[in-house]
Amino acid sequence: MDKKTSIILSTYNEAFIIKTSIDKIFSTLDNVEIILVDDNSVDGTLEILKTINNKNFKFYSRKSRGLASAFLLGLINTNGDYIGWTDSNMPQLTHHFNEMIKKLETHDIVLLSRYVDGGGDQRSVMRIFSSKFINFFCRLILGGEIKDYTSSIFLMRKEVLKFGVPIAYGHGEFFIEFLYKIKKNGMKICELPYVQPPDQEGSKTTSSFFRFFSLGFSYFIRIFITRFRKN
Repeated sequence: MDKKTSIILSTYNEAFIIKTSIDKIFSTLDNVEIILVDDNSVDGTLEILKTINNKNFKFYSRKSRGLASAFLLGLINTNGDYIGWTDSNMPQLTHHFNEMIKKLETHDIVLLSRYVDGGGDQRSVMRIFSSKFINFFCRLILGGEIKDYTSSIFLMRKEVLKFGVPIAYGHGEFFIEFLYKIKKNGMKICELPYVQPPDQEGSKTTSSFFRFFSLGFSYFIRIFITRFRKN
């Protein structure tokens, strides 16, 4: 029997695209379930989710917000042999999943990467610069074996969780620590190239300069914590 794949999504005000993203995943992958966590959307996202009638789709609506904790809630409700994560507003990246599944025959976790041959980034100059700088810092402090610590689009064998569990606080920086931990524990990591699409209108990350730079600061703090955390 084919192995089951669980894809985790998180949403906050994604009514304009979430149905497209969900349909794309179901049409691309066989034997797949989607676990979606919504952080109290107010734009009609929940109403759209309630119309989806598929036994392999389940969603959780909560009052709190936070990318890392949303991922953890999704993770503990997965049933798949493979577990993955992708941005809910990038359905155009879903076609990579079949190639990623093939790579899991010989690897423990497969990442989509902007910083290997064939990868790229079409976002704003400010976001491209900040991403490159944070990844340079990650490679400097945590090691250069991984080229893209921050794309967070991945598939992994469920068994990876025996060697490292995400410490789910903060924003996307939790994934940096998770990658470093499983790398230290000998997991085989593969990076496949992808091109990051342009910023979506209304991006939560770039909603204000203050939020953008405060998130960046939290990434740098988390990288140092990751390097020196004993567990």
